[in-house]
Amino acid sequence: MIDHISLGVRDVKRATAFYDAVLAPLGMKPVISVDIPGRGLLAVAYGQDEHHPTFWVQLPVNGAPANAGNGVHIAFAAADHAAVDAFYLAALESGGSDEGGPGHRVEYHPHYYGAFARDLDGNKIEACCHAPE
Repeated sequence: MIDHISLGVRDVKRATAFYDAVLAPLGMKPVISVDIPGRGLLAVAYGQDEHHPTFWVQLPVNGAPANAGNGVHIAFAAADHAAVDAFYLAALESGGSDEGGPGHRVEYHPHYYGAFARDLDGNKIEACCHAPE
């Protein structure tokens, strides 16, 4: 099951204005903002509520300008932290590369636990769990 999709953008504020208008008719609204002191607004998540963000607009984490293949990633829903850990280990053992090991990402929300990898073609994939453990 897909948990969420992230879309790399060049300007988060500009993208947010666009997606606020485009997604409102679909019942989606901004539910999370990642604004880090000294770095600024990095991402905005859309969904029906803050517990279920399904679409993110964000600056690519590698610092390169956003393009069609940079900043996009697919996140798979995991039942628990152990499943996230197993996903990450399997990705590395199968020839994938590390993009951020398993751990809490409290900048998203207090219980967010995820791991990131690149597949054999360089696509960014993630497994994440929202349940406290």
